[in-house]
Amino acid sequence: MDRVSSFDEPLKKLLGGATAKVMAEHLDLHTVGDLLHHYPRRYEERGKLTALADLPLDEHVTVVAQVADARILMFNNGRGKRLEVTLTDGSGRLQLVFFGHGVHKPHKELLPGRQAMFAGKVSVFNRKMQLAHPTYQLLDASDADEATEAVDAFAGRLLPIYPACKQLDSWRIAKAVDAVLPSAQDAVDPLPASLREGRGFTPLPEALLKVHRPQTKADVEDAKARLKWDEAFVLQVALARRRYADTQLPAVARRPVTDGLLDAFDAKLPFTLTEGQQKVSKEIFDDLATEHPMHRLLQGEVGSGKTMVALRAMLTVVDAGGQAAMLAPTEVLAQQHHRSITEMMGELAEGGMLGGSDRGTKVVLLTGSMGMAARRQALLDLVTGEAGIVIGTHALIEDKVQFHDLGLVVVDEQHRFGVEQRDALRSKGKQPPHLLVMTATPIPRTVAMTVFGDLETSVLDQLPAGRSPIASHVVPAKDKPHFLARAWERVREEVENGHQAYVVCPRIGDDAEEAEGKKGKAKKKAAEEDPEKRPPLAVLEIADELRKGALAGLTVEVLHGRMHPDEKDDVMRRFAAGDVDVLVATTVIEVGVNVPNATAMVIMDADRFGVSQLHQLRGRVGRGSAPGLCLLVSEAHEASPARARLSAVAVTLDGFELSRIDLEQRREGDVLGQAQSGVRSSLRMLTVIDDEEVIAAAREEAAAIVAADPELEHLPELRTVLAALLDKDREEYLDKG
Repeated sequence: MDRVSSFDEPLKKLLGGATAKVMAEHLDLHTVGDLLHHYPRRYEERGKLTALADLPLDEHVTVVAQVADARILMFNNGRGKRLEVTLTDGSGRLQLVFFGHGVHKPHKELLPGRQAMFAGKVSVFNRKMQLAHPTYQLLDASDADEATEAVDAFAGRLLPIYPACKQLDSWRIAKAVDAVLPSAQDAVDPLPASLREGRGFTPLPEALLKVHRPQTKADVEDAKARLKWDEAFVLQVALARRRYADTQLPAVARRPVTDGLLDAFDAKLPFTLTEGQQKVSKEIFDDLATEHPMHRLLQGEVGSGKTMVALRAMLTVVDAGGQAAMLAPTEVLAQQHHRSITEMMGELAEGGMLGGSDRGTKVVLLTGSMGMAARRQALLDLVTGEAGIVIGTHALIEDKVQFHDLGLVVVDEQHRFGVEQRDALRSKGKQPPHLLVMTATPIPRTVAMTVFGDLETSVLDQLPAGRSPIASHVVPAKDKPHFLARAWERVREEVENGHQAYVVCPRIGDDAEEAEGKKGKAKKKAAEEDPEKRPPLAVLEIADELRKGALAGLTVEVLHGRMHPDEKDDVMRRFAAGDVDVLVATTVIEVGVNVPNATAMVIMDADRFGVSQLHQLRGRVGRGSAPGLCLLVSEAHEASPARARLSAVAVTLDGFELSRIDLEQRREGDVLGQAQSGVRSSLRMLTVIDDEEVIAAAREEAAAIVAADPELEHLPELRTVLAALLDKDREEYLDKG
């Protein structure tokens, strides 16, 4: 078998169909290589008990603990049986519970004093942590059944605990790893020998052996150091090659012009730019003046004035004879950007029109739902060069859209901007246009180096003068219903003081969802039995309840993605004009929506949103001179990770701090992960939040290697591993900058 193919071997050949199917469906592991890179989450020492006090709620855990006592309880007039087992360690106690026919075997085996591994989902019952019907594996049993042999194989050693799932426990994964471990010898080593020896790294086959079956803690550290480095290095080589390829492309230099559109715009600004805006603008202007395409990421706090910086860059390009296109993720946002940019520019946005400035240009909107006549006019303005600035959605990329001379593309980051789209837009310029990507989600430096490693980064971290503080509070609706009643009173008070409010829900909700017949009824029943399983709250239902109840008499309107674009625009216009008191919406309002008179926001089921998303949403209030209020309504249990997340959002307005918390809570460092790309992560060992030094060092080594050998002709192993990492999907993800 050659060196690569044993890693590509399908798991079902070695493990059998049933196990392989569970691994593929629930853990996304398909080949021998996938399983060898499925590293233990942690290691238990035989004889050393886990800290039961630190168990996370709602997570699938594996613990090693000792039985303190076990007793059978009868209920339902003696018709039902329940076995309750108490586990203990130095730090705390944990209850196990088994029902019905499932009590006989554990009752015989889980005797006081016995030690075992237990796996299950942690829940709370009667204020006590418990595992219901956990699977378990005795560690000191005399009967030598198969699973015990697998566990006893590491007697006296470190016991690897693998990321597991309900269908496959950690110890069964360990057994599967045993079956594929001999293939570790076939691992292709991506590191150039000089680098490996220079940094004193363990050879790769040995590192894989040590991470899965360590004899000592030093083995684990050795293996981790090597595997982390590989992940950081291979990714940084991919990014360094992308940066190198970009520097080889030609572009038209767009240099600022005196007394042009930009100077006229700056002269009419009613405020001075912040120091940060001036500094970042200079970085962008320097890039635009070079003959290679700019690739820059502009990250800034919610409301730090990114649009202003992007607009000044666009005006510079128009001054230099080019055109600029701004791509927005949704029609609502494209319309919003178009409105705010034409307002900021005034008569400068009416070039060639009556009353327009002679130094002005045309600013056009292009979206999929525009009427034919307006669309035809916009296309004409672009091809003749009459329009210097165009703002639009994906519609901008279509074949029909032709530019006179496209010089700059500004991408609103919510738009994960794929390789085909970038190429399609590039092909619309006589030469590749300059590219500016904006993100309102602050990204810690390591993540920026990892995810956006092919872009230079500029950061806006000051808020413009005149922005108001936002107070945020968690509203525990389940434990304290009167808090929710008070939340609606606060909304009323804001409206009575002449302001407006948002109410955000995770779901739209409509009859189609209700009409799923049996499925719908089954879901309803499950939700009644277990409130955790209820569907997220919906815009249409909540709006209806508020109109009839807590906010009766106020003008309550809805906004969501399934509405017709004209309807959406109409609602947004009326809300911006102050004709709507309360807007009940989905996350369509998350980015860019700017209504300074909106001061309050209530986020329903706030625990169903991520930290960054909550921060984005909250940024819609406090945009004027009146202070903002954000209420995070949740039914999550006080001790749950979800509530901890909400509390973190409530105590800080610093987006960079929150993005750090967000990362810490998604511990796995799954930066190219499911949530962001839909592609399986290549990062298993690296945690971007802790491994900043590793990533920075790997970036330097990668840049040096690519500068010396851009095609990696002298490093065939590195090329092989890169090809495996950058399958088409993942390469496309890296290209979404």
